[in-house]
Amino acid sequence: MGKVRPTFVKRPAREIVEKYEEYLTTDFEHNKKVVEIVARPKTKKLRNMIAGYVTHLMRLKERQREEGTE
Repeated sequence: MGKVRPTFVKRPAREIVEKYEEYLTTDFEHNKKVVEIVARPKTKKLRNMIAGYVTHLMRLKERQREEGTE
């Protein structure tokens, strides 16, 4: 079983994907830099958690596009 992400990670991640989707990719390192600029999280750990969830969301969107279900 995986880890459950708390709301303080999911909410900003969803907002970032909604507003800045054209700047995001499926690459964690790239998304980490975007999150640092856009969200200005207080700690590295929080930045990484948000960037990880953003990457997860972008991979889901990519899979949906490939399957044609978006």
